Amino acid sequence: MSDATLRSLRYGDELIAFSLRVQPARTAKRIAIHVEPDGRVRVDVPQETSDAAVQAALQRRVRWISSQVAAVRERLAHAVPRAHVSGESLLYLGRRYVLEVVVDESRDGHVRLRGTRIEVAVADGDASRVRTLLDTWYRKRAGEVLAARLAALAPLLHWVGTPPPMQLRIMQTRWGSCSPAGRLTLNPNLVKAPRECIDYVLIHELCHLGEHNHGPRFHRLLETLMPQWRSVKARLDGLVEQLMPP
Repeated sequence: MSDATLRSLRYGDELIAFSLRVQPARTAKRIAIHVEPDGRVRVDVPQETSDAAVQAALQRRVRWISSQVAAVRERLAHAVPRAHVSGESLLYLGRRYVLEVVVDESRDGHVRLRGTRIEVAVADGDASRVRTLLDTWYRKRAGEVLAARLAALAPLLHWVGTPPPMQLRIMQTRWGSCSPAGRLTLNPNLVKAPRECIDYVLIHELCHLGEHNHGPRFHRLLETLMPQWRSVKARLDGLVEQLMPP
């Protein structure tokens, strides 16, 4: 796959930036247009696709692209950066918990789930320290939860069987990816989402082990394994600013 190049599309007085990715291994001949959860527009094309074909495809969907980008901007405009102080709301597996910061030098660095609270013990109450500890806790939980769900789902797909290798990496625009070699890269922030959303992302990436593009066969696989995937994806997209806060 080649590196993405940045281009722009005009819609009335609006100039919409998009990244164009040429995918030599793409078997589907259609042009795929994606509006990412953070509002970025990505266009994936097969090799040797002409600029005229790209522009024609974008013009056919420019109204939809503009409305999707506007909806994301509206949603993210209300996202408030976290202060990492007691009383804030945190998500874990789709449930809301209250952050409780406990100043206790003897337990500095301890994070635990207690009923409806996530308790973080620190020596001095420093917000940056609280954030670091929470990030570490979420990452550890993500490794456990995602590995367990992957082990449960992989045998259901006859072309997978054994769970593929998995790694965690914070990504700003993606929940997961599947390399040509079959390694899954998953966003640890996914552990904050409801279990159904976690399963959707895992099934989506596992389907790529059988079909490496987003063509009709890929969507047939996804539809068979999770008929309600569109509504689950919409639910996940609607939680982006809470799951991946600024």
